[in-house]
Amino acid sequence: MPLTQVRLRVDAPAIFKAEKSINESFTKENAMTLSKILATILFAGLLFVSAPGRGVLAQSADQPAQAENREDETNLDTQLYLLIATNQEVDDSRIPSALEPVMKQLRASLPFKNYRLGATLINRVKNNGRLNLKWLGAPLVGSTAGASKGTFTEFTPSFSDFRINLVKLSRDAAGQPVVRMEGFGFGSRIPIQTGTTLAANGSGAPIINYESTGLNTDISMRENEPVIVGTLNVGPSGDAIILVMTARRSSR
Repeated sequence: MPLTQVRLRVDAPAIFKAEKSINESFTKENAMTLSKILATILFAGLLFVSAPGRGVLAQSADQPAQAENREDETNLDTQLYLLIATNQEVDDSRIPSALEPVMKQLRASLPFKNYRLGATLINRVKNNGRLNLKWLGAPLVGSTAGASKGTFTEFTPSFSDFRINLVKLSRDAAGQPVVRMEGFGFGSRIPIQTGTTLAANGSGAPIINYESTGLNTDISMRENEPVIVGTLNVGPSGDAIILVMTARRSSR
């Protein structure tokens, strides 16, 4: 059986033209798809970058407020020591060891023979806060201090007050942390026996007058370092009240 010979006529220009058209169409479609992909990636990247940025800005804006709140919650423990300087004999001359540096300074500067601790006032105050105390107690100095047991003058009280208008953590000119106390004030009304009255039966009673003393000042100090605030001479006995102050941040 004879084979049929088939002849195919290939139109090369037409095939080339069709191939070119297909390539151009494919290229345009790919280019559009690639552009969309790149646009999507760029948009997502901008969102990723801008969102943390806003968070950082917000966090930065909140940090000063948070720091201020933490600072406002800081408390300080204050101690006011009332030292009594006298040339008379004292029953108890023990002084807290924390005041040894102050005692060396006092003994080198003041001409008193003996010192004793009259009172210690421990208080807690908030940073940027204030403190105000009033109390009565046994006479600190004067002719009624150390009176005999059971006598009238033993029970004659003294009236005292202590205040600080502002307690604030700050820094000195060298950048060191200090505690500032503005409007520091101490006052006391101390009983002084000025004479004796005689009754008809011959018994006597002391005549007591009150003498006021005190000081007002502004001070600053290093934390936990005692400082001498002032000295008050009181009464005819020549005794003196010496104010020593310390302050430090509360541990809790």
